Amino acid sequence: MQIRSFHETDYPQLAAIYEQGIATGMATFETAAPSWAAWDKAHLKVCRIAAFEDETMLAWAALSPVSSRCVYAGVAEVSIYVSSKSRGKGIGQHLLKNLQERSEEHGFWTLQAGVFPENKASLALHLKCGFRQIGFREKIGQLDGIWKDNVIFERRSKKNGI
Repeated sequence: MQIRSFHETDYPQLAAIYEQGIATGMATFETAAPSWAAWDKAHLKVCRIAAFEDETMLAWAALSPVSSRCVYAGVAEVSIYVSSKSRGKGIGQHLLKNLQERSEEHGFWTLQAGVFPENKASLALHLKCGFRQIGFREKIGQLDGIWKDNVIFERRSKKNGI
């Protein structure tokens, strides 16, 4: 397995993995993968990484800005998705740790994540990777007409912003 940056040419594989996450009903409020242009605009240009076996994408992770205000330039929201065939093999943990290292190299001091409480694997992954639960948002949004909660996690850099 190799962890490396990905590009627009890899987007069909990324979108397929994203659609698998969407199908679980416990990974995102999104109901369909966006176009490359929309996805690209919503995510930071740095820290876009994926785990590959040969040329097959197994999982991906990326950062999104939390605010356009300059004081939050070092704070980003994590997205991480593991293909259905690759879940439970530790790939997510390797990918998230790599993302953390890369984010620190780019000056980020805080990573945050919002996770549905029923997504036990994602909750465990974030805790294993040094995130701490800092909050709970009750009925923050609807998915298919059902109100969903979010557990809010944060990981502070031990290198930046201290």
